[in-house]
Amino acid sequence: MAAAGAEAVVAEDEEKRLPEGDPESGGDSEDEGDSDSSGDGEDEEKENEAEIQRLEEQLSINAFDYNCHLDLIKLLRQEGELVKLRRARQKMSELFPLTEEIWLDWLKDEIKMASESSEREKVYELFERAVKDYICPEIWLEYAQYSIGGIGQEGGIERVRSIFERALTAVGLHVTKGTALWEAYREFENAILETAQPAPGSVPSPEQQQMLCTQLEKIHTLFRRQLGIPLLDMETSYAEYEEWSEDPIPETTIKNYKKALQQLEKCKPYEEALLGAETPKLAEYQAYIDFEMKAGDPARIQLIYERALAENCLVPDLWARYNQYLDRQLKVKELVLSAHDRAVRNCPWTVGLWIRYLLAMERHRVDHSSISEMFEKALNAGFIQATDYVEIWQAYLDYLRRRVDFTQDSSKELEELRSAFARAVEYLKQEVEERFSESGDPSCTIMQNWARVEARLCNNMQKARELWDNIMTKGNAKYANMWLEYYNLERAHGDTQHCRKALHRAVQCTSDYPEHVCEVLLTLERIEGTLEDWDAAVQKTENRLARVNEQRAKAAEKEAALAKLEEEKAEQRKQARAEKKASKKAKKARSGEKRKADDDDEGEWGQEEEAEQPSKRHKGDGLLEEDMEVEMGLFGRSGPEKPDRPANQKEKATTSRKDIPKVLHDSSKDNVTVFVSNLSYNMAEPEVKLKELFESCGEVAEIRPVFSNKGTFRGYCYVEFKEEKSARQALGLDRQAVEGRPMFVSPCVDKNKHPDFKVFRYSTTLEKHKLFISGLPFSCTKEELEDVCKAHGNVKDIRLVTNRAGKPKGLAYVEYENEAQASQAVLKMDGLTVKEHVIKVMISNPPLRKLPDKAEAGRASQFAVPRQVYGARGKGRTQLSMVPRALQRQGNPVAKAENGMVQNSAAASSAPPEEPKKMSNADFAKMLLKNYFPAGIPSALVFSGSAMSTALKS
Repeated sequence: MAAAGAEAVVAEDEEKRLPEGDPESGGDSEDEGDSDSSGDGEDEEKENEAEIQRLEEQLSINAFDYNCHLDLIKLLRQEGELVKLRRARQKMSELFPLTEEIWLDWLKDEIKMASESSEREKVYELFERAVKDYICPEIWLEYAQYSIGGIGQEGGIERVRSIFERALTAVGLHVTKGTALWEAYREFENAILETAQPAPGSVPSPEQQQMLCTQLEKIHTLFRRQLGIPLLDMETSYAEYEEWSEDPIPETTIKNYKKALQQLEKCKPYEEALLGAETPKLAEYQAYIDFEMKAGDPARIQLIYERALAENCLVPDLWARYNQYLDRQLKVKELVLSAHDRAVRNCPWTVGLWIRYLLAMERHRVDHSSISEMFEKALNAGFIQATDYVEIWQAYLDYLRRRVDFTQDSSKELEELRSAFARAVEYLKQEVEERFSESGDPSCTIMQNWARVEARLCNNMQKARELWDNIMTKGNAKYANMWLEYYNLERAHGDTQHCRKALHRAVQCTSDYPEHVCEVLLTLERIEGTLEDWDAAVQKTENRLARVNEQRAKAAEKEAALAKLEEEKAEQRKQARAEKKASKKAKKARSGEKRKADDDDEGEWGQEEEAEQPSKRHKGDGLLEEDMEVEMGLFGRSGPEKPDRPANQKEKATTSRKDIPKVLHDSSKDNVTVFVSNLSYNMAEPEVKLKELFESCGEVAEIRPVFSNKGTFRGYCYVEFKEEKSARQALGLDRQAVEGRPMFVSPCVDKNKHPDFKVFRYSTTLEKHKLFISGLPFSCTKEELEDVCKAHGNVKDIRLVTNRAGKPKGLAYVEYENEAQASQAVLKMDGLTVKEHVIKVMISNPPLRKLPDKAEAGRASQFAVPRQVYGARGKGRTQLSMVPRALQRQGNPVAKAENGMVQNSAAASSAPPEEPKKMSNADFAKMLLKNYFPAGIPSALVFSGSAMSTALKS
């Protein structure tokens, strides 16, 4: 009777679970007929078929494309292709552990189609696979409820109880979801109790009485077990037990219940933190794990680890910590190996998990064929670094070495070990080097270990010498440590003759530390050599060290020459920039002279320059210097000259140039001030624009934009806040786009007092959670790139690299939440086509930022102009040289002051200057005007050489 009632309930539940429009339910047959007759439905069906075919082809190329598997399963389920759907799910489950949602959908689809007992057994097998992937309360509850439908079969009730007991062992301690399983188990036992009750008015037989007592005791036991576990809503369960039980609750049960309540109060803060936290909740889970580790209950520790992994299955470090706990504490073979297997299936790119798995299999005496099969899977896992393959090979070779009995001269295990060593060397040379352009083992550590095994364990020094000879031919002969490793091996297991031979070769070949090798050779001959050996060693080492010192001296000279050449080039570039500035100033001066002449204003050359002389950089104590060079060049934007403005506009411009106040900065307010640069020169009313932008960070005390003497905005300013925290918050606006350009916001620091301060620093370490993407189309937006990247994990930040003008460079940095997601994205995105551009994706490993060499700076000071000649901060931007370039290019400068510039008199005195060619005033004027007006001399500036000379003197 109980079996029949339970089957009816299950059948009713299954019928309710059938989706609308399912062919078996017949609910939407008319709608289906309408959709089949419509052209839109046929088109959609064809599109889905084409998409299914495309996804299948893509999986045939890359079977590890996780998202492709998901899309294919979704489409096949939508189309009702049950056979293909089952096959697709099967393939995916062989490669990856499936999530709770995928398993539940699969199980519900299979339950609908299972009508016969043989088909039900297949569903049971599917449930068994599902509960092994993750410890999931929902799947266990679904499993138990499905098993109730088979209680009419032989042994059905015992099977249900067995499944419920396994479910309670797995997830019965789950604080928030465990109660549902306990209640379902009690409801099942209550249903059995109801069927065992005698008919009203009848007297139960002794067998029935015994059955009733047994069933009542089972329900009592379930209540007592549940009340001894800290679960949410324990008070309701306790009240239900009081109401159900005819006898008083035992004191032991009450005591356990109160103890569980106290434990629940300790767990509640961690459960509440998990409820309020956002994915991935790693910090909250780690705090919970630490709490349970202190309590020391293995079952609860295992459960909280499993809960964390169910939500963070792609975090290798979490798997590693869990497996380490199982290896060192629980040591249960089935549990340990299952966890290791799930770890490598979730994070196959992490070599450390594979190595732990291999060690665990060896530790638990798994047969050799299974370990070898697991190792082959590891080789096909797709590691992201060449060194990972070296590590997994070394772990496997260590395992094979431990299997060998070296007391025997020859054995099957020894031959397998040698064969594996040879295969490892060949694999790194062929497979790994082809993929990564490097073997991952430049020091030949695998061959070194092979040589040590042959020498120490097999007493085969001949083979060891052959291996070391091979190692040296792979570019290692220049390293002293490699020769000393070989020497130590010969010293321990070889003979003196080979030791001497190795050291003589080392002296000849070593280039990094030859002195060390020479010292070892002399020590050997001092202890064991004859006089002839000693003399030969001394002569060889002296000759070698002499050559080395000579080579080092030449290298030092070459380096000094290169440094000097670089300094000369830098000086030439500096001089060229100064000449461009001078030509620009001279051009402005001439145009100003012409305007003044038109207005009948008196003036000579130099006055316009004096008007421009108020420095654009503020010097001295308490003042800050900031230079801005934009893409347009050092002298601002270049473009077609605008027509002359009316006279009144000229007067206004002249007035504005004279009335603009200098922008001085008080260094005592650096802590509340930020420096803003790379702004558009065309920004209208920068104070208003920037105040609106920076008010979101705090109250703005003052905004001081910097203008040129003509009144044009120079693209940078100082923003002073009332509070220091507002200035720190304003730094977060760095690189924000303002009028199409990235605005630079940096701390306000006096570089006179802090010369080593750098605003923007490059990361100098490998960033495993961040990707570097190149080859992007310039039209690619941040949103479009995010759509591509978020399919492989949770994207925390995307930064498109631009130049100072805000134009994209086709590069981007994408930051993921963890290393696992970034590694998965590299495997799936590298070589992807985005808008007809093939992109390259790699783990971000920024190069070290090149800093100026202090030694070179010291050498440069010998050739440069003395610092004090130009003042505290060197040559100013307005200190122009009026000497023509033709004269400046002469080899020996003349010690003469020109516009405040004094040439190096020491350099002049060291070598007598060459007599310059004498030129008339007319020749000098032609040369000067040719340099400043290569396109031709304006008619307004044609005058005599004497006038030119007079102008220069003024």
